[in-house]
Amino acid sequence: MAAARSVNAESGREEKGPEGSCPESVTPGATIPRVKLLDTLVDTFLQKLVAAGSFQRFTDCYERLYQVQPGMTQRVYDKFVTQLQTSVREEISEIKAEGNLEAVLNSLDKIVQEGKDRTEPAWRPSGIPEEDVRSALMPYFLQQRDALQRRVHRQEAENRQLAEAVRAGRGRVQELQREGKARQQAWQVSVPGLVPSPGDRLLLLVRASAPWPWGSPRDRSPGALKRAH
Repeated sequence: MAAARSVNAESGREEKGPEGSCPESVTPGATIPRVKLLDTLVDTFLQKLVAAGSFQRFTDCYERLYQVQPGMTQRVYDKFVTQLQTSVREEISEIKAEGNLEAVLNSLDKIVQEGKDRTEPAWRPSGIPEEDVRSALMPYFLQQRDALQRRVHRQEAENRQLAEAVRAGRGRVQELQREGKARQQAWQVSVPGLVPSPGDRLLLLVRASAPWPWGSPRDRSPGALKRAH
């Protein structure tokens, strides 16, 4: 077992796993993107995880197997470490995709950079709560007022269009009524029997003004007619 540990120490597997890698060196004073920091953090975590579960500790747990088949034990350990690293990286990738972490971290980097490039002093409270609240809420209220005014103007424009459409529809209806009346008059003129002559009109007026021989029209019951005869 001591020989196995010495061989393992010479191979360096106690310090670094099969896929272990050293973190990249960073120039002092340089701004590192947060996405890259996250990837470096994951790599460092995997290195420390592999170092904590070194091949020496693995052989301590499976000492009898290592004594019988050291080569197979080595392959099992390598496969285990590789699968562990792959699983961790896949989990981190899923978390980054679900939370849209790359876009969020890049946006945060952009905000920080814009803050560094800003020359004017940052906002500080004045010590008067009313003025601080007013200065914080007034831009929001003005923005909402402008949005409401734009909405009102848009609605008024739509109402004007609807009113014009209604007036146009009424004009069209009146025009159709005039056309229908003109066609009716033209049709009546084309058929002489439908238009009464002046003599027929006079006869109708005389009949309407002359008294009934047996009284008023309401006395034309069967009994009244019999008495009249």
